[in-house]
Amino acid sequence: MVLRPVKGQFACQGCKGTARRGPVTAEAPDPLPPEAELALAWSGPMVRAPLSMALQLDRRLARIVGRTHEPMLGQMRLAWWRDALGKPVGERPRGDAVLDGIGLHWLGREAFLTQMVDGWEVLVTAQSLGATEAAAFGTGRGAFFAGLGDNPAGGVLGPRLAAAGRRWALADAAAGVSDPEECAVLTKAGLAVAAPAGRIPRALGGLAVLEALAARALARGGRPLMEGRGASLAALRAAIFRV
Repeated sequence: MVLRPVKGQFACQGCKGTARRGPVTAEAPDPLPPEAELALAWSGPMVRAPLSMALQLDRRLARIVGRTHEPMLGQMRLAWWRDALGKPVGERPRGDAVLDGIGLHWLGREAFLTQMVDGWEVLVTAQSLGATEAAAFGTGRGAFFAGLGDNPAGGVLGPRLAAAGRRWALADAAAGVSDPEECAVLTKAGLAVAAPAGRIPRALGGLAVLEALAARALARGGRPLMEGRGASLAALRAAIFRV
């Protein structure tokens, strides 16, 4: 995510042109950042496509928030995705690479992606970014981690993955804002996330990689996830040990 706050809102670095009222028909997926590509490489074959689609949706939502100057318009654009995800696959608009991919790889688990939409909406509607808003954003944005588990509705793995998702969501956001105060709020919220004990399954090793890079970035004060020579080593350790 490459967002910078502008007068209480967020602007996407590198996003050009005017904002649209909905996603562009037949829009291709965006390039993913290096840490995301690394996570995909360490994910099992059955996880790779769903994780890629979730990360692509996250970038779409970040773009909407980054281009929003009027909260109501931002909410309308986010509502488009919420409504689309709530419809049966056969009733959704066709031709958008991300939405079509979600229909293939997230069938029956769309509620986790809807929570992501809700998380991003926090940044559109919040008057200021405080601890409550940061926590709500992290919980919603990172909810899809739990949705990638074999039993998202229960067991001990769900809370473990949910905590990893919150940590990643907040660390990535902290690295993307230019306001030091907002970076501090997001970093503090991320450091406050307590991950339950437990090992992440090998197939979900990519999530362990993202969590480890997030934890490192938070400990460094909200720095970019892949910054520094130690990032690759942290990712490798996480992929092997997954704790």
